[in-house]
Amino acid sequence: MTQLTTLEVEHLRHLIGGHGMIVKKLNSYAESCSDPTLKTLLENDANAASQAQQTLLSFLG
Repeated sequence: MTQLTTLEVEHLRHLIGGHGMIVKKLNSYAESCSDPTLKTLLENDANAASQAQQTLLSFLG
């Protein structure tokens, strides 16, 4: 793998942080949701954002 520039690392960190915030918000929305279909959708989206965050983290390691 090629070496990342400082700007690329900063962008990755920004994207990783954004995905983390999305995960927290979606999980919070899911916890307060009473509709089981919507709750499942929110939880699935939170899981997808978490997986994307982990993928992005792998570029830093």
